[in-house]
Amino acid sequence: MKKALSLVLLTGLAGGLLSGCGNSGSDSSPQASGSPTSAPSQASETASSAPAKKNITLSYLASQDWIKDAEMKLAEKFEEQTGIHIDYQIVPSDQYSNVLKAKLASGEAPDIFGGQSGKFDLGPLYDVENNAVDLSGEEWVQREDPLFVEQTSWKSKVYALTIWDPSASWIMVYNKPLFAKLGLSEPKSYEEFLKACEAIKASGVTPIYEPVSDGWHHVLWFPEIGVRYEQLDAGLADKLIANQEKFENAAVLEQSLSQFSELVQKGYFGEYAFSNTYADTEKNMADGKYAMTLYNIGLPAQIEKAVPGSKASDYGFFPIPLMDNQSLNVNPAAPSKFISSSSKHIEEAKQYFSFLTEPDNLQYLLDNEPKFTTLNFKDVKAKFNDEQRAFFDAYGQTSGTVYQTAINYVNPQWMDIGKDMAAMMNKQMTPKDILKNIDKRRDQQAKTAGDSNWK
Repeated sequence: MKKALSLVLLTGLAGGLLSGCGNSGSDSSPQASGSPTSAPSQASETASSAPAKKNITLSYLASQDWIKDAEMKLAEKFEEQTGIHIDYQIVPSDQYSNVLKAKLASGEAPDIFGGQSGKFDLGPLYDVENNAVDLSGEEWVQREDPLFVEQTSWKSKVYALTIWDPSASWIMVYNKPLFAKLGLSEPKSYEEFLKACEAIKASGVTPIYEPVSDGWHHVLWFPEIGVRYEQLDAGLADKLIANQEKFENAAVLEQSLSQFSELVQKGYFGEYAFSNTYADTEKNMADGKYAMTLYNIGLPAQIEKAVPGSKASDYGFFPIPLMDNQSLNVNPAAPSKFISSSSKHIEEAKQYFSFLTEPDNLQYLLDNEPKFTTLNFKDVKAKFNDEQRAFFDAYGQTSGTVYQTAINYVNPQWMDIGKDMAAMMNKQMTPKDILKNIDKRRDQQAKTAGDSNWK
């Protein structure tokens, strides 16, 4: 089943690539000019048929980095058209899960709340049957990528809206001029990656920018290469889902964590990894202080926009190289928007979702968010450049779903895994210890959920 899902997503990516190619020769397209589009100047049919303006505020709770500036601009346009104000309440990522759980438990949920989608997690994480509004009948559901709809569904009902980049795999982004200066090429194995890191370190540059302080980013190194684990231990994900295998006993998982630890102990993350922040990635990569970082394919455009004098063309891509991985990791789960069932303004919140998913507004969001290269909706023109197309051509033929989405009871413990991995980085835990802890938390979550595989 997971292979089929990956193929569907790749088909979508291929369509996006073709769309990007088709637009590349048109001077009139926003992608060809390279400049963001302006906010839609006229209300769409949906907005124009809306009732008279209302003096209403919708509270919207979200984790740091989930709400893009372009969405906030669209919210201003929405308020101009409807009178409905969006009050964004942004919480630091390492605190968000606890804050949201407390608000849901106390009955003080905002009108709209952000959450990480995942078909295994909506019940255990958010109790969506009681806390969220069923959105299955909304028009935009029919235009959203079915893979993303699946990840926002619980017991055949859709509970959230996801607007995200389906090509936003976590991959290595590297400084091409530095690699060329040192005579390095894109590594094709873990050993080649180690040699590249050693050469970079010897040149006085820190090989990898890793923002551990955010609590979540360093975890990506482990579950994102689920495709490689399945290649080396076929069917492992299915066995873990069925409780026929434990993380602790999976040799490929222990080896992957061991290799991550080796990168740390060799000094390839530098001396500031624990204080580095995700928000400073663009600045630090542009300064040339670091050679590589784990990020999405849109990072070069972000750097060019954020740091004067920087060029997106100075950066290239390759897959996360742990375990000799040379395949593309895909994840149809992403930050999503839920409407609280306790909201007094459910219809207005639905109206906001409909506004965001109008084709013109989706295109505006895409064109004005450097991190995104395409979106998970029909009728949106992708903006892949030559370097990005080359990456998908090279690695997109072999892909698989990331483990936090492919396996139940993993994503809900993301921040806990982050704490364990940080402890391993400080030599306070071993890879085996981390895997044992993952198993313990999975056992607890499965029993709470009444999972029959754990009886």
